[in-house]
Amino acid sequence: MAVVSELIRKEADGSISFGNYELAKKSKVEDFPFEGDLLKVKTFAEITKLEKNGLFLYESVPGTAVNGFKETENGVEFTVEASKDAQITLGLEEDTVYEVFVGGVSTGAVQTGLGGKLSISVETQNADAVAVKVVKA
Repeated sequence: MAVVSELIRKEADGSISFGNYELAKKSKVEDFPFEGDLLKVKTFAEITKLEKNGLFLYESVPGTAVNGFKETENGVEFTVEASKDAQITLGLEEDTVYEVFVGGVSTGAVQTGLGGKLSISVETQNADAVAVKVVKA
């Protein structure tokens, strides 16, 4: 896997890939059409952020490259890579319990608050891709 040089793209399987943690300067793509929605991505070495129709969907510190990002009615799944360990915040349904899987291993159940945000830490181990799956418990 690698960074997304075009910053955001639609994949053949219906998912999206976005982010480039190798950029020294913040770059963004606005109004990217995807399945009737408009996506906005901002990314560089310090942060990667994705919004859908103006609403928060994904943020990582430091910046990351995300591949195969797919939303379902039960959660999200994707692979992530970065130059160092990342703190990822997802915008999900509020007041809902989700089980989080990182690298295929459950890290436990987490309940979102009123804002629907869920934060996880991912050890990326020098840019190796790590699978993340978050599903309603």
